[in-house]
Amino acid sequence: MRKDMDRLVVVDCEATGPCPGFGELTEFGAVAVATSRSFHGVLADARPHPARPVYSEIVGARFDPSPIFRAFAAWLQQEVAQPPVFVSDNPAYDFPWISHGFFTTLGCNPFGHSARRIGDFHAGLLGDFDAPQTWKHLRQTPHDHHPVHDAQGNAEALRRLLNGER
Repeated sequence: MRKDMDRLVVVDCEATGPCPGFGELTEFGAVAVATSRSFHGVLADARPHPARPVYSEIVGARFDPSPIFRAFAAWLQQEVAQPPVFVSDNPAYDFPWISHGFFTTLGCNPFGHSARRIGDFHAGLLGDFDAPQTWKHLRQTPHDHHPVHDAQGNAEALRRLLNGER
């Protein structure tokens, strides 16, 4: 394992709207890049919205976020070197949901106040600021709006980038 992978956690969120305050986080997935071990946080029974699959539609029960975020914090403590680094294909979307969940339930965010974007890392490796989406062919797990699957595919691509593939 490369030392630079041991703090990286790829996160993907599913929600009913564009950001906290204008939607509800329904579930999230996290994958430790170094080990591929995952965490699945379910806050509501939901499915991709039929008309807009980028958003979720709640179809059943909602769950108390406090034990879910406590379990996620414990998982981070156990699975990755500290402090963990939040990585996403779209941190502008994913990070606010997780930060809001941690701050409202635990009063702090183990990831701190920043996140990393896979596309920006890839564009930097290529020296092409206009190439932030061309890394997605490196995913192996199909992107299907299940947050653990999507995080796993993104973690696979990030590992391949870190190992020199382009």
